[in-house]
Amino acid sequence: MAPRLKLRDIAFFERPVHFARPFRFGAITINATPQLFVRVEIEVEGKGTAVGASAEMLVPKWFDKRPELSPAQTVDGLRRSLEIARGLYLARTGFQTAFDLHASCIGAQIATCAKKNIPALAAAYGPAEIDKAILDALLRGVETSFFEGMAGNIAGIDARLSPDLKDADLTTFLASRKPLPRVAIRHTVGLDDQVEGEGGVADAREDAGANYFKLKLSGDPAADAVRLARIGRELDTLGRDYKVTLDANEQYADLAALQVLIGRLDREPALRSIASCLLYVEQPMPRDITRQSPLGSLAARGFIIDEADDSYDAFPAARALGYHGISSKSCKGLYKSIVNATRAAKWSADGEKFFVTGEDLTCQAGLAVQQDLALGAFIGVTHAERNGHHYVDGFGDTPTTEAQAFVAAHPDLYADAGQGIRLKIHNGDLLTGSLNTVGFATSVHPDWSALRPLEQPKSLQEQTA
Repeated sequence: MAPRLKLRDIAFFERPVHFARPFRFGAITINATPQLFVRVEIEVEGKGTAVGASAEMLVPKWFDKRPELSPAQTVDGLRRSLEIARGLYLARTGFQTAFDLHASCIGAQIATCAKKNIPALAAAYGPAEIDKAILDALLRGVETSFFEGMAGNIAGIDARLSPDLKDADLTTFLASRKPLPRVAIRHTVGLDDQVEGEGGVADAREDAGANYFKLKLSGDPAADAVRLARIGRELDTLGRDYKVTLDANEQYADLAALQVLIGRLDREPALRSIASCLLYVEQPMPRDITRQSPLGSLAARGFIIDEADDSYDAFPAARALGYHGISSKSCKGLYKSIVNATRAAKWSADGEKFFVTGEDLTCQAGLAVQQDLALGAFIGVTHAERNGHHYVDGFGDTPTTEAQAFVAAHPDLYADAGQGIRLKIHNGDLLTGSLNTVGFATSVHPDWSALRPLEQPKSLQEQTA
């Protein structure tokens, strides 16, 4: 039986994060945005109290891309999602499993947020961050690691939110997991990033020796084709095998525009390098268009959904449209990632390949990157987009003593090579050994005294006044 817990407190904090270079994806360019930190206190039945933590960027214009909203308004939508989730979770006063708590709140969270004009993807952000912190506290309370705890289904995950599965499908999948000892990084090439020369995609000081690359698309087939040809020429100079993925962040207007790009990839010699090493295309069309657009013959190229993954039934619905994959992001919910990985394994047993990918919404060094890395390593993600180390200068605005605590506790993940403490990448890979510690992939919590309370979300009326 999974241990039961009772929530005592949930607190939110934030810290500014300034980028070392602009990050342009979709229709937005980010130069700075806050990082959220969650601190929870729980009582584990028969074990006493424990404190857990999680962290994630408050990213503008990704969870909610509505053009009439400013970037600041979409960040405030995430703050409102957090506050709504906090109220729902703290209202559950009895002892229950971690997954009981999630499952009993997620429906009301989506419904309450919808009434406040917060879309489902942003609505899920609040529970996702609280769930990670609760799991960290639970693992500390029973003194076990994420890898061992999840293999034994410490959270009590069942199929109540995924009726296409059976409880046994989930417990069997969890028990079979052997976490990967290393996960390859997939280096992000943003739309404003340099392509050629010093600082370009083939510069080892920029790409950290990666063998996988994630290339952002603009939604203009002609411009994207020209840029992909340029990137392909640079990557060919690496002198090693490489693989790429393409990510449009919902920028392709419809199937017709997408067909133009894929057609060029299929036939143009200048795009042969990219086409021959392409693993999949991520979220090409807007989430609403996606749900109405079967891929047809395009499905042969391999497509995944990301922003369209806003519910527990999103992956089965995407499968029916011809998609073969879905992203795992801890900011969308770790339980949903595990459910989807279970589905991919079950569906693939019939011969057709389905998969879960690792996509990083700028997880920063420390809690965020470690918890997301552990989740991916556990469910079998062999390579994951990692862009936090690329767009932010190491630990960024984190106090030096806090960064030093992380490098001391996780020396296989961080090092100071003379430019400050940074992510330590081993021949293109991240090592996961030190994540096998009591708690959710971290021996260290942030310096709570160095954080400021989460800013109160403004109403839309205040922001537009």
